[in-house]
Amino acid sequence: MLHQNKNTYSFTPPLWARNRHVQTIWPRFFMKRLELTYTEQRLELPDGDFVDLAWSKRPVNCKGLVVLFHGLEGSIKSHYAHNIMAELVNDDWWTVMMHFRGCSGEPNRLARGYHSGDTGDAMFLLQYLQDIHIDAPITYAIGFSLGGNMLLKLLGENPGQDWIKAGIAISPPFQLAECSDNICKGFSRHYQNYLLKSMRHNVLSKMQRMDMSEALQISADEVSNINSFREFDQYITAPLHGFDSADDYYAKASSGNFLRAVDTPCLVIHSKDDPFMTESVVPDNHAISPHIQMEVSQFGGHVGFMQGSPWKPVNWYHQRVLDYLNSMHMQHMANQ
Repeated sequence: MLHQNKNTYSFTPPLWARNRHVQTIWPRFFMKRLELTYTEQRLELPDGDFVDLAWSKRPVNCKGLVVLFHGLEGSIKSHYAHNIMAELVNDDWWTVMMHFRGCSGEPNRLARGYHSGDTGDAMFLLQYLQDIHIDAPITYAIGFSLGGNMLLKLLGENPGQDWIKAGIAISPPFQLAECSDNICKGFSRHYQNYLLKSMRHNVLSKMQRMDMSEALQISADEVSNINSFREFDQYITAPLHGFDSADDYYAKASSGNFLRAVDTPCLVIHSKDDPFMTESVVPDNHAISPHIQMEVSQFGGHVGFMQGSPWKPVNWYHQRVLDYLNSMHMQHMANQ
């Protein structure tokens, strides 16, 4: 099924939540946590490292499996990850979330970590799920922010793949250089500072446990003084993961450069007022595969899209995700 590439979708925020920072911040502190039971599994990787998985309980009338990828420094404990998994389970979807290396609460074993274009671990997981003949009719995937960028890049790198039947990306950055530059400005600096605090802490903790001198040409004191994503990517992300520089990393890891090659049905949910980036990162129609359905709203913030009251907010995109998955599911069942 091919789609019109880009359109302004029907998300409309209430008057109290038309500000992009309210949309972005409010869910974290005021969204009710839904009931969710999950079990953990450690997946050993070929290079000697590991990723931790969080599995929901398999519904009795299971429609299929949904694999989820969280955002930068996220985990199953992140409000957006926890609640969408609960909503999916309540709609008879089985779910599993892959924690990127070092994000499950236990440090990973190797000097390297994860990054926005790191598709290797996700591909290993998807192939693993296929190899063990998991008891689910169909597999889909959802990525949030960094995880959405990674998912779109993965699909663009692997046209013809048969791991998943459809994907959903919510607030993916598309062009990492522009996002890195924008998040340094104005109020958006607070998001950068919040995330950098966790990122610096993880690197410093790792430097205490292992010799990082061959991988990083930077001291612990210099790590503590990093104050922007670009600096972190220049001195940490790039050398740890085989890039020449931050700019080399941004160019090679940005999903916007892979969208034309995607031949898997995908829904992309995005807002023009996302404070992590600018509207200019949203790709033009000529840069998007006809298999990608781009739904861009005027408002919504970053992984926000809140409706309801200030005291009982709800995420509009939850229902949109369910509608899309159920539509894809009906099509695939009809074609079998």
